[in-house]
Amino acid sequence: MNHLPQAWGRPRDDIYGAYDQSYLQSNGPNQHTQHPVVTGTSVVALKFKDGVVIAADNLASYGSLARFTDVKRLRTFAETSVVGFGGDVSDMQYLDRMLNSLDTEEAYGSSGHSLNAHNLHTFLAKVFYNRRTNFDPLWNQVLVAGLDEDSKPFLASADLLGTTFTSPSLATGFGAHLAQPLLRKVAPDEEAASKLTKEQALEAVKESMKVLFYRDARSLDKYSIAVVTKEGIDLKEDERLEKQSWAFAEGIRGYGAQVN
Repeated sequence: MNHLPQAWGRPRDDIYGAYDQSYLQSNGPNQHTQHPVVTGTSVVALKFKDGVVIAADNLASYGSLARFTDVKRLRTFAETSVVGFGGDVSDMQYLDRMLNSLDTEEAYGSSGHSLNAHNLHTFLAKVFYNRRTNFDPLWNQVLVAGLDEDSKPFLASADLLGTTFTSPSLATGFGAHLAQPLLRKVAPDEEAASKLTKEQALEAVKESMKVLFYRDARSLDKYSIAVVTKEGIDLKEDERLEKQSWAFAEGIRGYGAQVN
């Protein structure tokens, strides 16, 4: 009797004839993920004079279904940096395991842990670019927040193409369209960001998360928020949006507010 898995549940060869095995062979090129299924939406971050504030909601959507409501998309690294993940959740988990391995390797090294946010961003950018050149990209955009080698606030982005850039404020996903204009009013350049207090930065980021919940169908009112300073990382993972007001919705008909 044939016990191979491909023989399970099909007629016997000696009665019904040989089975066509061609479906088990793959003659085409290797194919990789082209359409991520479970995804996270925006990550929002803003520099201030002593550090960086970064936030992301806890929702992972299965297509357009708000399926998983307790997915933490902010990950700490070596008590010096926070990585915020947007995009495919399975690739986020892969990168998280990779960063955990790197963290352990560095922590037990002879020179001690020396990686800062700038180093971490460079590492992730190389990983993204390597996977892109192998035609097997990691379907994520990440924000790296923390302090650089001079203990100055550092904030940078890297995406599935290996593209990198820095700015006083950054956002992924819908946040790049809805949250960035709000953050740029508060910190249009590095000089303005260097004058922001922690409280002002927190207020701006929380307001951005509220606007995203109003306007982005793939967002949630429960979110994680982290503040990175020289004193360490203050991470809160189950925050709720406060003082919501849906009064503006009364005047919306179709695609915009009605004047008449």
